[in-house]
Amino acid sequence: MTMNLTRRAVLGGFGALTVSVVLPGMKARAAVFGAATQPPLKPENLSSYIKVNADGTVSAFWGKMDMGQGTDLGVAQMVAEELDLPVSKVFVQQGDTATSINQGGASGSTGIQNGGKALQSAAAEARYQLVEMASRHLGVPAADLKVDDGVVSVAADPAKKVTYTELIGGRFFDTQLEWNEKIGNALFVKGKGAIKPVADHKVIGTSPMRRDVPRKVLGTGDYVVDIKVDGMLHARVIRPEVAGALPLEIDESSVQDIPGVQVIREKGFLAVVAPKEWDAIKAAEQLKVSWSDSKPNFPTQTGVHDHLRKAAVVHRDPGDDVGNVDAAFAGAAKVIEAAYEWPFQSHASMGPACAVVEIKGDKATLWTGSQKPHFAAAGVAAILGLPAENVHGIWVPGPGSYGRNDAGDAAADAALIAKLTGRPIRVQGMRRDGTGWDPKGPASIHTARVALDDGGNVLAWHFESKGFSRVDVNSNESAAYDTLAGQLIDTPLQPGEGFGVPEESYGFPAKRKAWETVAPLLDRASPLRTSHLRDPVGPQIHFASESFLDEVAYDIGMDPVAFRLKYLTDPRDIAVVKAATEKAGWRPRTAARRQSAGGDTLRGQGMAYAQRSGTRVAIVSEVEINSKTGEIWARKFTVAHDCGMIINPRQLTHTIEGNIVQGISRAVHEEVQFDENIVTSVDWETYPILDITETPETIDVVLIDRKDIAPSGAGEPSMRPVAAAIANAIYDATGVRIRQAPFTPDKLRAAGLT
Repeated sequence: MTMNLTRRAVLGGFGALTVSVVLPGMKARAAVFGAATQPPLKPENLSSYIKVNADGTVSAFWGKMDMGQGTDLGVAQMVAEELDLPVSKVFVQQGDTATSINQGGASGSTGIQNGGKALQSAAAEARYQLVEMASRHLGVPAADLKVDDGVVSVAADPAKKVTYTELIGGRFFDTQLEWNEKIGNALFVKGKGAIKPVADHKVIGTSPMRRDVPRKVLGTGDYVVDIKVDGMLHARVIRPEVAGALPLEIDESSVQDIPGVQVIREKGFLAVVAPKEWDAIKAAEQLKVSWSDSKPNFPTQTGVHDHLRKAAVVHRDPGDDVGNVDAAFAGAAKVIEAAYEWPFQSHASMGPACAVVEIKGDKATLWTGSQKPHFAAAGVAAILGLPAENVHGIWVPGPGSYGRNDAGDAAADAALIAKLTGRPIRVQGMRRDGTGWDPKGPASIHTARVALDDGGNVLAWHFESKGFSRVDVNSNESAAYDTLAGQLIDTPLQPGEGFGVPEESYGFPAKRKAWETVAPLLDRASPLRTSHLRDPVGPQIHFASESFLDEVAYDIGMDPVAFRLKYLTDPRDIAVVKAATEKAGWRPRTAARRQSAGGDTLRGQGMAYAQRSGTRVAIVSEVEINSKTGEIWARKFTVAHDCGMIINPRQLTHTIEGNIVQGISRAVHEEVQFDENIVTSVDWETYPILDITETPETIDVVLIDRKDIAPSGAGEPSMRPVAAAIANAIYDATGVRIRQAPFTPDKLRAAGLT
């Protein structure tokens, strides 16, 4: 990898500089640059992001982490590109509060979009500084140097060279960067070094192999459940059978036959610990507890959406109207409207959460699978009453996350028990804890109306959502009151005020998009508290908005694709819709086709489109439905995806495929079951997810690589239109419009399938 580099006028910023003296007869060696000790871990310090190691490799310190998509490999590619190194020499250290600044955790599809770009900019500055060091060492202007595989040489005389390792290996940059915090903890840094032009890319845009797959397949890498600390006790937290109930009387003699068991209680919090995990499990089952009376008065399972309709609004965001919406509806020749419903959904991670906390004096260490270890460490500090900087958070791969799952609760549980026992504590839940007590994706209702003129042209579109807030407090685990343990020791839930609106570029003459939220069903330790679930509220909002646009198209006798293309205004949106429908072989239709696939099987196609944070996605779904039973198989998907510049095509494709599979599961299966007292969906029988026999036989991915546009997110956008594409395909196959998720056979039959 070779690149000619332009000399910069400013040669400052090297920091400490040690020049070696060459005596007669001695071979010259490289001057040593940089600092011997690491500068403070601050966003403005280059050393907080990049280090050249003594062996010639580079460490990139990433304040996020990979949750399975291989995002860390993409970050390594971005760093390698700027440093003119092969990706094999760049190692990304993830989610460790001792080595990385807080970049917001793995959320919002910002791994590449924010975290990667910050590391890329830091790497460009590191390359600039290294070339200036080489210029001083070699006595040659920077403009006359080139870099290949970490070797800086004189373009006209390659024998004159020096390596990155010789210049600064094992030492630290002490250069300062400009930085700002634009969105939450999305850090953007800038130095003197310019990002490479796209034409010079050699690493970005390729698909090197992932490094984590072999150890995951072979079981040679640690997960958070494998962490062991000397003197560690195993803990199980005991939850009530009625939400809101608190322990009154505890019969500790009921577990006295189990060796080493201790009962731990702090106000409403109850747990057992034991030297052996199985003994802790037995004690949790065996301990006799009398609980206080509690009447959470949850609505019935079938009545939750009626509850939402009638519940008082605690916050409303009216949005910003485009045009005169009310006047357009008042003068409309025709008004079409519909309502759609979405259930509570669980994160249902592959395994329940686990965390380990060890306290030593006024410092503590947390091992967690949370996708936000910096925030989780701050939450542990709050529980322990320590300064945030006194808790070292270490991310270790867990069973999954995709939002604010039960990992933050496990961290808080472990911290509280460690504080009360004075011992290192490992907390792990059972399956019923993970599915029953994790924060849920919120239930919601969505209403859509459109005003048409007498020619079927759209005059105005009005879309509103009403639901439980998609955030509880900050939903980032940094506050005690954001966890079950914190809420049980007298820091009740402080509900947030957040939902969302469709992201789209439809050029309707008038448009209104608004949302409302209602109070949570219980303000302390609720199994139905709500929080972020992958692409927070995106699937439900776009299920409603994109289903409704299909309904309007058919009502006016227009093909759904042609209808969208008539009103889409952004060329990138138009491009993804055309790419997906052309690849899928879309044939225009103005009514449900009810195509037979043989026997009782009907086949249909549906499409949907969405934006998310700059990324554009269009999907065509093909489903097969048994007309007698209502059973659905989403057999084929075609996805057109535009997230700007593509860093790693293979990993991007795999990420999209994962979105599709999880999106299908949420659309056709997932619904939290509960009664008036508690969540009752506590295992894979009562909370089924898509199994391998139901996955699509084909997922065709069309990647649109826009090298002139900075990369945006891919971890969530293709999840967003899945449910709508399936619902629209169901209509094409059956003539039945389904407006309530999940799309179970019962719901399909109830909607009119015969």
